[in-house]
Parts: sequence; structure tokens; C-alpha cells
Amino acid sequence: MTWTEPSVWYANLPTFHASAGALITDPAGDVLLVKPRYRDYWAFPGGGIESNEYPHHACAREVHEELGLTLPVGDLLVVDWAPPDGPRLRSLIHFTFVCGTLTGTERFDLPEDELTEAGFFPPTEAEKRLPAAVAHRISAALHARSRRRPIYLPADPTPAAPNPATTIERA
Repeated sequence: MTWTEPSVWYANLPTFHASAGALITDPAGDVLLVKPRYRDYWAFPGGGIESNEYPHHACAREVHEELGLTLPVGDLLVVDWAPPDGPRLRSLIHFTFVCGTLTGTERFDLPEDELTEAGFFPPTEAEKRLPAAVAHRISAALHARSRRRPIYLPADPTPAAPNPATTIERA
């Protein structure tokens, strides 16, 4: 076996983009989405994970930056992974966390340069407002929240060999 310096070994590992988002609902079960100024579709509150930042910290930071709210970040609900696609040259991993239930009367402090609006939508309507590639996160996150068990959403739904040690169910 040939020894490889750790710095060389790590430099040759694949890299990926990572993001975190928040599932926030109102008492009726409607899902909070935000409308980015720079995209044609809506999104979960959230965004990119910075270097050296834990995913749950990124979720809390993004919720505060986008909504002006400080919310507790709860359980991990969904891990969504997608291979490189189109202009995105790296794989993407997205973590969705539960961030509670709001009354629906909160006033959001949206960053005008980033978001145009925020609103609560019934789950089926929320799915229609998201890009097709991520719309399935709504039902998966709601299911995971009710089961208190995270769900893994690979872009390729072909099951891998069973691993009895895993605690994440596949959607």
C-alpha cells in the first residue's frame, strides 16, 4: 500500500454543493415558502451552507436572514441528493429541518434584494410552486415529521443494497 499525504488525499476527494432549508407550517398545516427575486419559482426558507458551517446552523442563519425570525431548528427531516445537472457541475446535497409551526400572522422582514414575498400554502399548492426536481421534499418532509424519522431522497430512486444499521427510510 502506498502512503498518501492527507492533504493530497483530501484534495482529490469529490466535492459537492450543500444547502439547508426549513419546513415551517401554520396551524392548518400549510407550508411556508419564499419567492426569490432571482428565480422563477418559490423555495423553502434556506440556502447554501458555508464552509465550516453545520447544516442545522446554516438553516437557522438562513431563516433569520430571509425571514427576520430566530427559530429553533429541530429534527432533520429530509436528506436530498442529486448528481451534477446542466450548469451545476457538482452534486448537490440538501438537508431539510423542521423549524416549527407559526401562527401565520407573523410579520416577516424579507431582504428586498433577495426575496419578493413569503406565504403559507397547502402542501399540494406548495409542491406546484417548487421546481419539479424538489417538489417531492414537501410530502417527504411532512411524512418524516409525522413519523419523527428522516427520509433519504436520492435523485436515483433505485434501492441500494440493504444496510440494517441505517435509520433513514427511503421515500
